[in-house]
Amino acid sequence: MLTNPSQLIVRNIELLANHKVLLLNIEADTLGSELLGTATEVTALALDFNHFNQLVGHGRPGLKVEFGHELQAQDSFDSVVVFFPKAKSLAPYLFNLAAHYLKAGGQLLVCGENKGGIKSLDKLLPGCFGQAHKLDNARHCLLYLSQLEEQAPAWNLDSWIQQYSLPTPAGELVICNAVGVFSDRRLDEGTALLLDHLPRLHGRVLDFGCGAGVIAAALLKQQPELTLECVDINAMALLSCQRTMAANGMQAKIYPSDGLSQTEGRYDAIISNPPFHDGLKSTTDIATRFVEHSAAKLSDNGQWHIVANRHLPYADTIANVFGKVQVLAENNKYKVYHHRCGK
Repeated sequence: MLTNPSQLIVRNIELLANHKVLLLNIEADTLGSELLGTATEVTALALDFNHFNQLVGHGRPGLKVEFGHELQAQDSFDSVVVFFPKAKSLAPYLFNLAAHYLKAGGQLLVCGENKGGIKSLDKLLPGCFGQAHKLDNARHCLLYLSQLEEQAPAWNLDSWIQQYSLPTPAGELVICNAVGVFSDRRLDEGTALLLDHLPRLHGRVLDFGCGAGVIAAALLKQQPELTLECVDINAMALLSCQRTMAANGMQAKIYPSDGLSQTEGRYDAIISNPPFHDGLKSTTDIATRFVEHSAAKLSDNGQWHIVANRHLPYADTIANVFGKVQVLAENNKYKVYHHRCGK
């Protein structure tokens, strides 16, 4: 099943006939595979690891699928299709990346939901592109076309990453935040409550949904002896976390995981400020699966420690999975939950 934006691309598939095509920020479907036969080659770059997994299993000759914040090797394309991101701040990054990969005079197609911010496209495109023209409107989505009229500006990844100092209960940290990763340049209230009530940890520790690496850096600031793994589903978050670790002279294993699926073995502690948004929608599905899968990932004396929005219905799931859970701290917005196996 194709998503609505992908269906709109297929509806205008003749635009990609005999083209070498790059799909940027792909949806959770198999569009890349379905374009083959019209396009000569298709490369798909996923910024969401779940979306990568949806397509990579449908590999065919002429289809290349990658996960990350940019392609692993420089290449050029006749057409680049950008799926307008849920995080609007990421859009200029994607358009500049598209310009970097397009051949001179190549075409840019941008598709997205009507209510997702795509109507402000002309204000977001870099000057190397011509005016964007609306081509189609269906399935609650819009499709725009533009051309690369001038040479793209030199690509500089560092210009898309903010670096700032952040006071935390563990001390001052340097945080590196890539565009599209939420940050208001201060410690968010939930993470602050979590860090204020950290137990002493040991051994192998997993930071689930690591984001820019604030929790991971705070842990290593206090306990540099920990063996830390950081996972996230978002490529820009993983880039941020990598840069944060480097900026603070710290080391951690940082890699993509869809939930806990790509993690291996058991952990002496799992810590998280779990994500509860999937695109534009608030959801507890991610956190609920995380709770359910955590129990099987903890060592015999392992600790489980998360902060959660108190209005979200985690408590029943936590009680069902772990049985006995402590609420170490709470305020009018958040609760810090703690469980220790065998206790």
